Amino acid sequence: MDRLSTAELSVCELAMSGSTNRQIAEQLFLSIKTVEWHLSASYAKLRIRSRKELGEHLGAAVE
Repeated sequence: MDRLSTAELSVCELAMSGSTNRQIAEQLFLSIKTVEWHLSASYAKLRIRSRKELGEHLGAAVE
């Protein structure tokens, strides 16, 4: 499994905390499309389909 990039990890951590894509974009000074891109790439790397599954799989991806 590929490791998450620093940007992907930052976006995922904020998503896990309950932030919306718009809130994540504002906090990280990114566009909403960039946030969506990072989440999609992270989901593919973690082999998950949704934000709900991030918490269960994030630890294994960053080890």
